[in-house]
Amino acid sequence: MRVGGAMGMQRAPGLPGGQDSLEPFRALMAQADARIELARACLMIARDAYPELDMAHYVGQIERFGLRLRALAAERGVEEKIIALNEFMFGELGFQANVDAYYDPRNSYLNEVIDRRTGIPISLSIVYMELGRRIGLPLEGVSFPGHFLVRLRLRGGMLVLDPFAGGAPQSEDDLRERLERVVPKGTTGGIPLELLPLEQFLEPASHRQIIARVLRNLKSIYRDADEPAQLLGVLNRILVVSPDASTELRDRGLLYRRLECWQPALADLSAYVEREPEAPDGEDIRLQLLALRAQCARMN
Repeated sequence: MRVGGAMGMQRAPGLPGGQDSLEPFRALMAQADARIELARACLMIARDAYPELDMAHYVGQIERFGLRLRALAAERGVEEKIIALNEFMFGELGFQANVDAYYDPRNSYLNEVIDRRTGIPISLSIVYMELGRRIGLPLEGVSFPGHFLVRLRLRGGMLVLDPFAGGAPQSEDDLRERLERVVPKGTTGGIPLELLPLEQFLEPASHRQIIARVLRNLKSIYRDADEPAQLLGVLNRILVVSPDASTELRDRGLLYRRLECWQPALADLSAYVEREPEAPDGEDIRLQLLALRAQCARMN
């Protein structure tokens, strides 16, 4: 596949998530974590797939939802606010889990989640947290193994909620059952799974970690669907969020090579072997670098 015109000239920035569309996202990610607006960041990600997306419309939609919810939850205690949030989001608005098409990329794009009222655990959790924040509930995301959840710190402990299940509270037994389904045997250092402290799996995810997880989901979807242009956009954004992620840099370099963007491929793969000189795949990458240098020399 040739991208960018004759002789493989480099125009990768014109692809989804190219450098010309990354600056607002990069500026947002440069802020302190608590100042990163999750909804705005997710809508920026969605612009790779929907270039004409009206971000102001969807930010305004969330604000309008918040205003309606505040009218319902005014002067209520914490538990009553959670009940009001669940009834509003999953009852009145009709948000629901997309169990039939879990790997549809639309489940990871916030505009589609809002329009279609359906999503996966992390995208529904983002909407849930955004609405909760607007009624004074300091909800936090939890990168629980295999299934994103939301938590709320209380004076007497912690409440864990599952927006993929309509905001249902999760008991200790529920959480341990989830762990048993996803944690491989023999990976707990000989400690029985039922004796592992749950707290280590319930640490709050930073906003950057949440955005990175959204992007990794999309990376997996587009890689499996063999959609290289969309995959490149996702990798560009992952490397803004996590610039030190060497494997993502390698994967982008290999993708650039596949797209016949020789110079960006050479830059990424060279940086990868410099960062990871002892990487298991280092010898193979060095061989590819030889071919890339020869290709770039022919272009000059």
